Amino acid sequence: MSFFNSLGRSMTGRQQRPGPKRSPTPTSGTFGSDGQIAPASPASTSPAPAINKPLYLCSPFVDAALVKGNFKTIVMLPKYVDVNEWVATNIFDFYQNINMFYGIITECCTQQSCPSMAASPSLNYTWINQDRKSVQLPAPTYIDYVMTWVQNLMDDETVFPTKAGRDFPPAFPSTIKHVYRQLLRVFAHIYHAHYPQILHLRSEPHFNSLFAHFLAFGREYELLDIKDVKGTANSPVGIGALWERWKENGILEG
Repeated sequence: MSFFNSLGRSMTGRQQRPGPKRSPTPTSGTFGSDGQIAPASPASTSPAPAINKPLYLCSPFVDAALVKGNFKTIVMLPKYVDVNEWVATNIFDFYQNINMFYGIITECCTQQSCPSMAASPSLNYTWINQDRKSVQLPAPTYIDYVMTWVQNLMDDETVFPTKAGRDFPPAFPSTIKHVYRQLLRVFAHIYHAHYPQILHLRSEPHFNSLFAHFLAFGREYELLDIKDVKGTANSPVGIGALWERWKENGILEG
């Protein structure tokens, strides 16, 4: 099901979506709507030794999940449901859940422990500020910008209409792709920098299932680019290996 090929359907029976509570991160200032990838310094680009294999790729954690089997049936568009409303509702749920997880581990994500928005030993994300310049931000600041931006979008009736009779804007697919890219980066940072805290809370089945659901939904409705999941050969995204492992296990489709 292509999200972009299904935009002409009508929408009926919309219900008000309550605003989610944001995690206790610092208050953000003025910022742009999207970030760009910037590799870390060359000194950090060498492959990590096998002994430093990330915990999220180690057994049994990599296979821990609440949902067994393929996510295809979960992400399929229900009969008689408008595709725009289905995508908007799922984006709302993904945002709430990732915000909840980050709110739990936020005390471990500080400017001292996470001075950059790292997604692997050789990849940091940078933010595009209001002057259209790429800036490096500490992870908690970057994530606060993302969460604030997404929250503001969802509170905007012209972007996420909640009342019957109001249509989604023509730019909705493009906006959602930007949202998806930024939420993916939050997942990538948590897996890279804070998975031990997820394990300490014994929440790895919940977090893995949430992320697998997020990936499957994004691919089903063409919201997710594989290059954003995997990165490049010189600057790979750590969670790209999870994508490959879950494809091999039949959890995700190619």
